[in-house]
Amino acid sequence: MWRAPIKPVIFLALAGATVAASAKAPAPSPVSEARLRADVEKLVSFGTRHTMSVQDDPKRGIGAARRWAESEFRKTSAACGNCLEIVLPERMVTGDRVPVPTRLVNVVAIQRGTERPNEVVIVQGHIDSRVSDVMNATADAPGANDDGSGTALVLEAARVLSRSKYPTTIVYAVLSGEEQGLLGGKLLADYAKEQGWTVKAVLNNDIVGNTRGSDGLVDDKTVRVFSEGPRSDGDDKLRAAARRFGGENDNPSRNLSRYAAGLAAPELAVRQIWRTDRMGRGGDHIPFLDAGIPAIRFSVGVENYDHQHQDLRTEAGKFYGDTIDFMDFPYLAKVTQLNVRMLAAIAKAPLPPAAKADAAVSTDTKVSWTRVAGAARYCIYRRATNASAWGKPFACTTGNDESRTLKGVRGDDWIFGVSAISSTGAEGPVSSAVPGGQFAPLK
Repeated sequence: MWRAPIKPVIFLALAGATVAASAKAPAPSPVSEARLRADVEKLVSFGTRHTMSVQDDPKRGIGAARRWAESEFRKTSAACGNCLEIVLPERMVTGDRVPVPTRLVNVVAIQRGTERPNEVVIVQGHIDSRVSDVMNATADAPGANDDGSGTALVLEAARVLSRSKYPTTIVYAVLSGEEQGLLGGKLLADYAKEQGWTVKAVLNNDIVGNTRGSDGLVDDKTVRVFSEGPRSDGDDKLRAAARRFGGENDNPSRNLSRYAAGLAAPELAVRQIWRTDRMGRGGDHIPFLDAGIPAIRFSVGVENYDHQHQDLRTEAGKFYGDTIDFMDFPYLAKVTQLNVRMLAAIAKAPLPPAAKADAAVSTDTKVSWTRVAGAARYCIYRRATNASAWGKPFACTTGNDESRTLKGVRGDDWIFGVSAISSTGAEGPVSSAVPGGQFAPLK
């Protein structure tokens, strides 16, 4: 039974609800379906973008594709008065899927925040492609959907969002080496640590451009968002604390997934998938999770396995291969717009505070949190332990407050969380008041 707080808190809670509604406002500039199509067509034209393909050919291979992506970022930067800093993190790699030393390069554009540039949100997709044999670096591997779609999304997000300024930094990343072992994701996660960034969120987009599955099922109304359960970087101490206080479903990545669902528009719903990735598979968000950084994966509502990781061929009248013919660009535009909306919202909002709830052997619950830069007020949320979403704020406070005692609220029956809201009304994701629920690396 919902217990009404005292009247001043009712007023603030309604204000918090208004903030949440304003965060759902669509991004001011729509994405261009035509530009997305043109970008995927260009990516396909490189023949193969396999990580071990040729790097010095001007028209074919991973090197040509990377240089083109860099040139697109530079065009975008020129259009916004050089607002993007282009960096090319690289390293030599070897491994099970890279038997000879190979130069790995990411193409990254950084749009520095105007107030707190060290707070960062990242959007990424991988540019490399493959065929049936992951070691085949010479055969044509168009990679239209996997992951030309994600790369095009990143480039378009930069074009749209670079038209405005944001308090915190947005990083647009085109990654290499995903198919060879999530190598580009690891390189970027290491680069973020080297730069001393506080990464609020990573939005990984991988296979986001088709709507017809291998079995003919069509879904152009939803996008799946994958988020891990227990934290990848958790240790025995954290696991023991979670057993006592809860938190199996409340790490920062799970709250990013909830946040994405709250920003979805009628034309494209978010279908939350509460696992790290598809069964037995992975993506470039995983190296960030390993480092304690909140990260989620966007992927299509239904996959078509005939048109990913396949040699180009026709068998028994059926065509196999990841070509542009099987993409749905209106759908890709909707997924891109959702990413743009989420990136803008997080870039405007303060860092989620570290929250804590004390309610043991008590009829009251004290919720406390760390104050964060840029916060004008904080909102406290609660949800039933078996509920999936946060709903509306339970109570809100001023920016100077660091705790609130909820009289008559028995903590055993609820999960609590706290969000931070800027003076302009931008609200970030909720930070859960359970062990491991904080938006900060444990290590």
